[in-house]
Amino acid sequence: MNDYDHLRRAADWHDWLAVHLARAPRADAADWHGLTAATPAAVLIAVVAHSEGAGIILTERAAHLSQHAGQISFPGGRIEDEDEDAPAAALREAQEEIGLDPARVAVVGQLGAYVTISGYRVIPVVGVVEPGFSLRPDPGEVASAFELPFAPLMQPARYERRPVERRGIRGASYFTECEGHTVWGATAGMLLMLASALGASGQPRDLA
Repeated sequence: MNDYDHLRRAADWHDWLAVHLARAPRADAADWHGLTAATPAAVLIAVVAHSEGAGIILTERAAHLSQHAGQISFPGGRIEDEDEDAPAAALREAQEEIGLDPARVAVVGQLGAYVTISGYRVIPVVGVVEPGFSLRPDPGEVASAFELPFAPLMQPARYERRPVERRGIRGASYFTECEGHTVWGATAGMLLMLASALGASGQPRDLA
């Protein structure tokens, strides 16, 4: 049994997440060692507080995109000059990409930055959403938007670190399978960052 199994209401999830994020070290991570990034970005890790168990909102990126086409990702993008901070950018991008009303998101906090091989320094912003919302994915950016269950995504032992080659660079990346979806790369890495911040036990299987 996990220490979040008893949570039922959005307010309970907010308080529980806030306590853990406040005391967790905010360390940066990266797809590969030695990467540098100059472009600030933010994503929204939206935890949906269903009474029968929480979910996390994810998207499948549109197939025609030049970067990360078809991959599972969080809604998000670069931080623009108009954005006050990373949470503002994450909420704006989530509204633009999937039609999620910012007023329905209670921002809890954020994790350390995640540096991607595509040159972004991404701030994962964690928020809680009450059920009952509707999503309207923008077909120019998103093929679909959906939820995956919170619990299995917070179990590091369900992840694998596999060898990969991207842009001619050999390295390793995290992968996990959940309800028929393959989640990997920066998205899997940021989920593991959240799991660590929440005190999850276990380690990914290292196949690299």
